[in-house]
Amino acid sequence: MSFRGFQKSVIRAPQQLKSKFNIGEHTKDPIYIDAERRFQELEAETKHLHDESKKYFEAINGMLNHQIEFSKAMTEIYKPISGRMSDPDSLVLHGNIEGIRACEEYEAVVKELQETLAPELEMIDTRVIRPANELLDVIKVIRKTATKRDHKQLDYDRHRATLKKLQEKKDKTAKDEKALWKAENDVEVATQEFNYFNDLLKDELPKLFKLERDFIQPLFQSFYYMQLNIFYTLHERMQQCDIGYFDLTLDVEDAFYKKRGDIQEQAEKLSIVKFKTSGMKRPPKYGPGAARPALESSQPQGLLEAGPSSSSTPSVPAATRPWQRQESDEKHPPPPYTPVMATASHAPSVTSPKPSSLSAAAAVKAKPKPPPPKPKPAQFAAKKTVETVTALYDYSAQAEGDLSFRAGDVIEIVTRTKNENEWWVGRLSGKEGQFPGNYVKLN
Repeated sequence: MSFRGFQKSVIRAPQQLKSKFNIGEHTKDPIYIDAERRFQELEAETKHLHDESKKYFEAINGMLNHQIEFSKAMTEIYKPISGRMSDPDSLVLHGNIEGIRACEEYEAVVKELQETLAPELEMIDTRVIRPANELLDVIKVIRKTATKRDHKQLDYDRHRATLKKLQEKKDKTAKDEKALWKAENDVEVATQEFNYFNDLLKDELPKLFKLERDFIQPLFQSFYYMQLNIFYTLHERMQQCDIGYFDLTLDVEDAFYKKRGDIQEQAEKLSIVKFKTSGMKRPPKYGPGAARPALESSQPQGLLEAGPSSSSTPSVPAATRPWQRQESDEKHPPPPYTPVMATASHAPSVTSPKPSSLSAAAAVKAKPKPPPPKPKPAQFAAKKTVETVTALYDYSAQAEGDLSFRAGDVIEIVTRTKNENEWWVGRLSGKEGQFPGNYVKLN
């Protein structure tokens, strides 16, 4: 934009705002308004025609290129995965030789078809896309004229408003008379310029619309015939495609299942396709949050001792430690932690009692035992509540006697300890087994 054009845009800005918000008086020509609306539609649809024709041209070329790339990919898949050169069988072909040959033949057919269709696709560019470009160039010139007409309308309305304001002024000074004379001249010039562009567009736009209809008709006919030739050529060439690898006597779906056979079932039996993960955070193998602590020193002192002196009480046997797994304990789950601790805390001393404790032991032995309490009536007996936990992570059984579960499963507790870093016993779906306590949370 030149400096003069910038000045004019600044001067027209107030009137443009008034026109946008419908403030004051504005010139309206219904005939031109209808013609301008139709011109906008012509402009948009011509641009649409150009873009869609270009997309069609690129789509046909892209389809053929994709067919060639598809055959190349299938050829690479059919080829054997070569091993190291030291392998004596690395030079032996184990791939699908017939399939590779069929892919190469198909690729040659598509390349030949691409060369055959090249002239037809070039005609789309010369007979549809280029004429649409030429029409767009004409529309751009007309759009500039319509924009200039809108600017002249702003000047016309602006000068008319100034003249009306000066005419309505009662006490006019000499300066006002001079401004009035200038405003009258400005209105006369603006009227002439606005009427010129307005009448020109009203007269020429209907002619453009008629020419546009005559212009589009041969484009559409040419596009139809070129499209028909392309589809006919594709159909005829693919019908003549005689590759022995394909059985064209069968239906597409029947031929697919016949070629595939039981390959899908064999692939699904592979162990590598059965790996599943929940995506949840898993506990570390080592450290304070480990599922199976291996050191006895990480357990509380109460688990290793019974009574005030550890020297007078035997340690818990290794086979009954619930946080260690022994080879002899594979078939039978280890006993729960609570009975182990109770047994250990009440185990008799293996050393001889001291003389000072003999009298106390004799007194305890001589004291009669209290009678056992009578059982409560059935109606007053408290119902045993079932304790459950929710699995935080997936756990797969690593040995016989373990309980497998998935994250989110609700497990019924059979026995558990107060330490979550030990093995608990639970029941899920009628199956009972042991599992790490730090894989679950209490409900």
